[in-house]
Amino acid sequence: MTAARALLAIDQGTTGSRALLVDREGREIASAYREFPQHFPAPDRVEHDPEEIWASVVAVVREALARADLAARDLAAVGITNQRETTVVWERGSGRPAGRAIVWQDRRTAARCAALRAAGEEERIRAATGLVADPYFSATKLEWILESDPDLRWRAEAGDLCFGTVDAWLIHRLTGGRVHATDHTNASRTLLYSLARGDWDPDLCALFGVPPAMLPEIRPSAAAFGELAPDLFGAAVPIHGVAGDQQAALYGHGGTRAGEAKNTYGTGAFLVLHTGPERGPDVPGVLTTVACGPRGEPERAYEGSILVAGAAIQWLRDGLGLLAAAEESEALAAGVEDTGGVVFVPAFAGLGTPHWEPAARGAVFGLTRGTERAHLVRAALEAMAFATAEALEAMTGPSGVRLAALRADGGAARNDWLLQFQADVLGHEVIRPAATELTALGAARLAGVGSGFLSGPEQPLAALGTPRRFAPSREWETRRREGLARWRRAVDALLHWADGAP
Repeated sequence: MTAARALLAIDQGTTGSRALLVDREGREIASAYREFPQHFPAPDRVEHDPEEIWASVVAVVREALARADLAARDLAAVGITNQRETTVVWERGSGRPAGRAIVWQDRRTAARCAALRAAGEEERIRAATGLVADPYFSATKLEWILESDPDLRWRAEAGDLCFGTVDAWLIHRLTGGRVHATDHTNASRTLLYSLARGDWDPDLCALFGVPPAMLPEIRPSAAAFGELAPDLFGAAVPIHGVAGDQQAALYGHGGTRAGEAKNTYGTGAFLVLHTGPERGPDVPGVLTTVACGPRGEPERAYEGSILVAGAAIQWLRDGLGLLAAAEESEALAAGVEDTGGVVFVPAFAGLGTPHWEPAARGAVFGLTRGTERAHLVRAALEAMAFATAEALEAMTGPSGVRLAALRADGGAARNDWLLQFQADVLGHEVIRPAATELTALGAARLAGVGSGFLSGPEQPLAALGTPRRFAPSREWETRRREGLARWRRAVDALLHWADGAP
């Protein structure tokens, strides 16, 4: 038998799929990436074809193995990380999707969520799940699918259909239909999972009309999830690590204990603060969710969702033509002393943590005849830092959880100016590891720990390399006090606008 030489991580994201091969030290051997189509059938709708997701995953795994000159038999285990909340329904017997997946960005169930809040159901949802009644999560998406076709509901109740987030869909296909399972981190994002029970909540299933027969089994993130069907890649490799993308990134950073946090500065920004084995107090506007302990066991975290981060820079580039490339933003921001009084709140898709106001829209305040493009660009970068500081303050203030470290990843985290400004606004050190694919690395670490290929959860941290540390500068107190005050005035104005007040 060939000795195992590598771990395979499948990182299935919102716009593309990546396969990453790493060695026992967590160092990258090879990778491959492929985008797949996005479908927008209406202004408030975002869909994926599950078969297109599947095809992209198969393609990148084969490409990564070929680039590394490895065969499937050389793999110790497979880890999976995925876009969360995206909802898939498929036939249990054939594995064929029952229709397109409804993506986490989709807002078609906004009216249903508003009705739940008006009926006083959000308190019950919050108590059980740690989440809020928002279209972001899976339950109202699944409810919509089942109500859209009476035949689907009948088949679901008969046990002929499976529901899952993208991880469960991939596990079912990768194992040749033998396993229908998910992990605690993904289950906790559905509005159907009880944090206290660590299992599906029968009352919430009844509220959303979800037949229990279609739900996947919930397992710890480093548990066994079956084996790859041998005809796919040539060997029956065990699947031993599964986590939603944000929790996988936190695990990739080594954030497995209370007080450790990461912020992913991508299209949006997602801040996750580990709070330990027990559920902390509920904090207004902050989500409570599941994170991974050192060996993948389900623990707890607070999560903040900043709906627009890097997308604001993309808008300045593509919508206004102020940038030729996003990378130009760093030099432009550094080239001016301040924003010239401009505050930019890029609430293009509403406000997330801690406000959760879907009716809010983006705005720029403080424009004068002296405003230049550099001021707007700097204001967009500052917005990422202020929104992160506001979310983190909401998490740590009422809860009493102390921040031990904020680690940064995502495309915008390559911007040194942004991370220095973030450290100043927080009054706290920000750490950026040398490694870049933290989400995939987290899935690989979970697979390695679960399979025994790694001696312990700390072993692959060497792959993070020597981190870059951004300490608060001398101006941090002024930047924090004055900057956050201006930011909050601007956000208050947006909330006033969203209320429709005259």
